[in-house]
Amino acid sequence: MDKLHNYQGIEGRFHQCRDNIKEFYEDFHAKKSVNLVDIVKKQLNGNTSANKDFSHVFRTKTRTELVRVSAAVMGIEFSYAAETAFVSPTLLKIGVEHQHMTLVWALSPLVGFFLCPILGSLSDRCKLNIGRRRPFILLLSIGVIFGLLLVPNGEALGYWLGDDNFQSQDMLDMSEINSLKNITSIYNSRPQSSHSWGIFFTVLGTVLLDFDADACQSPARAYLLDVCLPEDQARGLSTFTIMAGLGGFFGYSMGGVNWDETEIGRRLGGHVKAVFSIITIIFIACVTFTLTSFAEIPLWVLANKDTKNCGGKMALSKSYGACDDDKTINCTDDNKQVTTEDDNPNISLAYGLVDDTSFTEDSEIIQENACTQNGDSENAQNTMEVESLSHYLLSIVYMPLSLKLICVTNLFCWMAHVCYSLYFTDFVGEAVFKGDPKATLGSLPQKRYEEGVRFGCWGMAMYSLSCSFYSLAIEYLIRRFRAKTVYVGGLLVYCIGMALMALTRAKLSVIVFSWTAGIMYSTLFTMPYLLVAHYHNASTFELDKNGAAKLGSGLRGLGTDVAIISSMVFLAQFLLSLCMGTIIKISGTTTAVIGTASFLSFCGALSATRIMYLDL
Repeated sequence: MDKLHNYQGIEGRFHQCRDNIKEFYEDFHAKKSVNLVDIVKKQLNGNTSANKDFSHVFRTKTRTELVRVSAAVMGIEFSYAAETAFVSPTLLKIGVEHQHMTLVWALSPLVGFFLCPILGSLSDRCKLNIGRRRPFILLLSIGVIFGLLLVPNGEALGYWLGDDNFQSQDMLDMSEINSLKNITSIYNSRPQSSHSWGIFFTVLGTVLLDFDADACQSPARAYLLDVCLPEDQARGLSTFTIMAGLGGFFGYSMGGVNWDETEIGRRLGGHVKAVFSIITIIFIACVTFTLTSFAEIPLWVLANKDTKNCGGKMALSKSYGACDDDKTINCTDDNKQVTTEDDNPNISLAYGLVDDTSFTEDSEIIQENACTQNGDSENAQNTMEVESLSHYLLSIVYMPLSLKLICVTNLFCWMAHVCYSLYFTDFVGEAVFKGDPKATLGSLPQKRYEEGVRFGCWGMAMYSLSCSFYSLAIEYLIRRFRAKTVYVGGLLVYCIGMALMALTRAKLSVIVFSWTAGIMYSTLFTMPYLLVAHYHNASTFELDKNGAAKLGSGLRGLGTDVAIISSMVFLAQFLLSLCMGTIIKISGTTTAVIGTASFLSFCGALSATRIMYLDL
């Protein structure tokens, strides 16, 4: 109180804030270790004295809570929208040829295809106190931020490091241009700028943005599945896809606005820089919203033999991120052991104590019964298996046939979608609006191309919006028509839509048939992961000769399998980057991109008919 009397007004509040910060620092210094090495070791080894309540993991989540958990993917799709809409035009403008531009897209998948499954295995083995998935979401999000900063500023950084700048020569007097009969001679005589540094930084930003945005979806999706009950997973995945669609819709809509004519755009340095700057802020907010949503159960808690957190609030489960065929698990209150014998067939799948896919809603009764069974078994060891990293890495190579079929189908789906997403705005600018990305700045072909790119952004906004609407209904469609019909049907709809767009090449078709791309995106964003989660919940990855489900043998990590399925986007992008430039060069038109998307979607539909759907 003496301080309050001594300090008055703004100066007084400043001094009071300073004193509070000083007291907090002194208290922290007295109670906590400031040795960074010790802090890291504690994080890696796990704080065995912690007694945190994780009961929130084992309850039904509301739609609002699922939206919060899925917020990160909304930010990812914002960044992905900026990437797909502007990276190809940006690379073409600084002098990268079509054939070479497609090779740029090969760099990220070349790294991601091998690294993404390894990151998934590492997340299954992560021992940090904050959990297994969130550290990887945070790490990859940092890479996305660097990519968002480098892509729009790569050319400027190149000029700063010595690239030649002939931009002033592009600003020809328009009256002189209009007086010339053959404007083509001006295009051909345009000096070729040296953009070596600009291309380097732009490509580096593209690789960071592309790899981290795609790879970040795997831990984000695994995090969602980890904190949801099995009966909530379909609703959670549909919410995840809805958020992705909304992020894409608003992201592409931002690209469709002419920011050059706004005060914000002029202050931020133009259309592209304005879009990327705003999306960077939105991305940080969305990721923060997800990271602060629910606490994960750390790996050391799952594996700890002396955990005391059961007590009617939490039952640790082998289905929390991994499954095997063991039928014994400990309830850790007073070291009581729980077994799942044939006389207990209906125990909830949420706690990994089942041998079928039925669900029980009263989790408190289940936990109480589980904690009191076999009360005479003292000092029983926890049978929760935590396999080595090498085991998870080997599980990438030795996959059951059911997962291989999902991977092949997802590969075709992503190849079809990548054709649309990465090259769509270029297709609209050149094939629909008859523009030229390399034309002289301010000329009619260049203006047509810019207008086409912005119009293509609105088409992609429609696909993202349709993705959100379709995701609202996909859970009902699966219950009504079964998973196989929904999976195959969604791919065929996209196949027909892309074929019609390639044939018509009109502004109206860009908007209308882009809605079929949303159906496709919702399908590949939901169905493969719903099937993988279902396999893990049922501990079943194959059928016997009679068509009956066989219990899985050996432990598989959910994070690893989700990452394997997700890594197909990298393989799809890599394969297309090797051949798409050649296809465009041979055909002489970017319409070939859309025709290829239609064909690949049809191949995916055929592959989806062979997938094991169990009882979905």
